[in-house]
Amino acid sequence: MQMAEGIARVLDMSEDDDSTEDIVTEEMLWERIPEVQGLDRANTFYELSARIYARGQYDEALALAETARDIYAELGTVVPSDGLAQAYSAIGYNLNQLKRMSEAATAMSKAVALLRESKSPLAIDLACTLGEWWFSSKEYEKTIECMTECVQEHLVDGNDSGAANDLHLIGCAQRELKNYGEALESFQEARILFKKLKEVINVARCDQKIAHCLIEIGDGEGAITAAQKSLDVFITAHDHYRETYSLFELAKAQIVAGQGEEGLNTFDRVLEIATDSESKDFEFILEIEGRMADVLETLGRVDEAEEIRRRIAAVEDVIKED
Repeated sequence: MQMAEGIARVLDMSEDDDSTEDIVTEEMLWERIPEVQGLDRANTFYELSARIYARGQYDEALALAETARDIYAELGTVVPSDGLAQAYSAIGYNLNQLKRMSEAATAMSKAVALLRESKSPLAIDLACTLGEWWFSSKEYEKTIECMTECVQEHLVDGNDSGAANDLHLIGCAQRELKNYGEALESFQEARILFKKLKEVINVARCDQKIAHCLIEIGDGEGAITAAQKSLDVFITAHDHYRETYSLFELAKAQIVAGQGEEGLNTFDRVLEIATDSESKDFEFILEIEGRMADVLETLGRVDEAEEIRRRIAAVEDVIKED
């Protein structure tokens, strides 16, 4: 839920008539501030914050949201906690736009806790946003904890799409923690739900990540099957970006399965696609080349492997951090 969507809900808690919402200008809101106290004052600061957020002035909007939060907090149990929760969520959205991700997630976690306490239906939407922010902040354990609760709520509500997306994010967090067995289970559960919903691309996204997990736990044959399924979908959908990474997983799977020559040929196909792009991802290109060198060495083609590594070193010398 975007911050501006909460304006109407906050106004519902004020004493103003809903019919005035559309005709209240920003100037009128500023003029109202010296005239109002308590809940009306907090709501006015919150609405100003939301309007200024919509203009992209996130520093100013953040300050206004923090003022609204302070007033809601001072009012305590005199007013419903939803107002304080909305203020925390506004603070979170502004911090997110300002790229202060960890602080944004902390603020949003307070909003979610308050909304869960009041059993608000808004809690689940903000909790899903929170999980994504924890993931962006590389707080993977917190991501898993947050999204596990979301999965259960979505399943109880019969929202299979929501639960599938929750499980997918849990799998991504587990994979970042190198918990490949747990990640595999999450991706497989997400795949079942996405398939039930006939969400073809999302099923293939799961297959690609299932292949990655199977590679890490040494199941090359299973990984080949999963990677090929994802590749077939992305080729059919002309999704060239995802096709490239599914092909990359297929190459790795072939190597794990002992199919060195096949894997080398597949890596060569990935490299051709990666180097064909106008905007070259050199980190990805070097990873492909490095894996090709390793395969060549295992196949006894040491001179070719050393030639690739010499070229990699030349590029790394340019792009590596000082």
